[in-house]
Amino acid sequence: MNRLLCVASVLLAMLPVAAQAPKGIMIWKSADLKAFAATLGSKMGAQKVATQALANFGAYNAMVAHREGSGEAEWHDNAADFIVIQSGACTLILGGAIKDSHTTGAGEIRGPSIDGGQSFEVAAGDIVNVPAKTPHQMMVPDGGQITYFVVKIPTR
Repeated sequence: MNRLLCVASVLLAMLPVAAQAPKGIMIWKSADLKAFAATLGSKMGAQKVATQALANFGAYNAMVAHREGSGEAEWHDNAADFIVIQSGACTLILGGAIKDSHTTGAGEIRGPSIDGGQSFEVAAGDIVNVPAKTPHQMMVPDGGQITYFVVKIPTR
């Protein structure tokens, strides 16, 4: 009986080690990402957007964002956006030219709108790749919202 308790104790002690993913592996459950709609909703400012960094892997990073209003048009000179829509919907405008653009950081340009872009309706479950150097803007309808997971991938 004593030996059985010893073996059981060792096995129980190993459970937390066995349950942990190897270094660098991250799993974000869909329900947890959808829950950010509520937690980030309370953190929104005048721009009607709130974001939270999830991980920085050195060469790329991941974040989650929640919007209850349209965003500015954006251009990332050195990074692509890989977006997974978790909840809600919006019109995503891609391409064209950013109207009244201004630099907001190294390789980052923003402006109020896009001229000549193409509109796409996106909703929960959709996945979008926005290549670097591509103007893009999320237009959220009045009373609408969108929560999405983004991986920022630097270009080479």
